Order: sequence, then structure tokens, then C-alpha cells
Amino acid sequence: MRLKITIESLHRNISLPIHYNYLIQSFIYRNLSRELSKKIHDEGFKYERRNFRFFTFSRIFGDFEIIKNKIIFNRKCFLYISSPIPDILESFANNIVKRCDIKIGGNKCYIGGIEVIFFEVNKTEYLIRFLSPVTIYSTLIAPKGKKKTYYYTPFEEEFSDKIKENLLKKYIAINENLKDGLEFDIKPEKVSKMNEHIIIYKETVIKAWSGIYRINGSKELIKLGYECGLGSKNSQGFGMIEPYEKNIEKDT
Repeated sequence: MRLKITIESLHRNISLPIHYNYLIQSFIYRNLSRELSKKIHDEGFKYERRNFRFFTFSRIFGDFEIIKNKIIFNRKCFLYISSPIPDILESFANNIVKRCDIKIGGNKCYIGGIEVIFFEVNKTEYLIRFLSPVTIYSTLIAPKGKKKTYYYTPFEEEFSDKIKENLLKKYIAINENLKDGLEFDIKPEKVSKMNEHIIIYKETVIKAWSGIYRINGSKELIKLGYECGLGSKNSQGFGMIEPYEKNIEKDT
């Protein structure tokens, strides 16, 4: 399940820091019920030592200009929020429609519209694009014992392997067991160095990738990847996908 949220400002443009992921994540948590927000933030859905929050969100779309370290939207913009857990999206939607106005990064805005989007997976292969860039990584131990994060690129074999491994862990966390024969593979279709993004979340530098990809796999995993995002750090605004049509020109 997915929501398209249109945000509008009555009096001025919407000014945000270029690295706005944390602001949007906080906006989502603030607009969940208190009990659900605490449960998702503090506990999530457990798999071994990992907690999955099971929601993701896109970049913000709309007409904009960049001035110094700010991105300025022209009074109207939109984003997508997605989750395989209906309670999360229902709680969020119910709370924001009750508000006369909302605040995002100091901007006083209002909700211009909420659209519910359903996606039926009816095949095992899709071209997709990322609505928010995907990141996948391993934590390595350097010779002196210091931890080091290695971010995989789409051109490495491990990129697909790690995304599949991550998706299977999510499947177990939400279903409590693993179904036999689940498969998933992702390969770059139209990806270049221009699709690499450096994003700062709080004080952490994260490497991520956008672009057009081809995915193959079990319908269950494709559906889960669509709803909760591919790769890591989904609840921080990474890994949201949508089907891509070659004959329709879109921002990649």
C-alpha cells in the first residue's frame, strides 16, 4: 500500500535543507498515533539482531531551485509514503487529515491531497526506477579493530546478492517463517556515475544510487520490495521503487 501526499504552502515557497531525509522521517513519526510511533521507532519488526521499521518514503517532487544549501519548492510539492503494514499508513493518513496545518522544517503548510495507490504484482520481471535512492552495505572490521562501512555499487555482483538477502530477512520478520523457493535479482539497466548520490542523514554520510533497473523474482518479494523498499535504511528515505515504462520519459 502506498500514499501520495501533496503538500502546499499558502504564503511562501517551501524551503528545506538539501539533505532533508531526517525531517521527513520525523514528520512521519509525529503523525502516527503515539503508541504506534513508539512501537515502530523503538521496537520495529525483529529478525535476529535487526529491527525493521517497515515503511519508506520517496524524494520530494515538484518545481524547485537550489540556493546555497537549501532546496526551495514552489509552494506545492508531493512525496510518496509506502508500507506493507496497513496500520502505519492508516494512522498517518487519519492524523494528518485532522490537522489544519502541518510543519515541515519550519515551513507552515497544509495537506493538499492524499491519494491511495495499490499495486498488483502480476508478473515476475519489471523495469523499475528508484523514487528514493537505494543503499546497501557491509560493516567491515579494519586491521586496528575500527568498523568501516563499505557501500556496494550496482555494478558489483554483491549488490544484487545483498539486496536479496536483506529482502529475505524482511520477509521472515513480517511473516515469521521463510517460504521455500523465493528468488530475487536486480541488475542495472540504465545507471551511470551520475546516479550516485551522497546523502547526509544526521551526521552520517550515506552512498546511494538511483537509475533504471531490471528486477526478476518471486511475486511475494517484489511486492514486499515495492511496499517497504529495497536495500537498507528504508525508514530513513531509501529504496522506494516504482514500475518504469520505457515509452514514458521520467526523471531517473
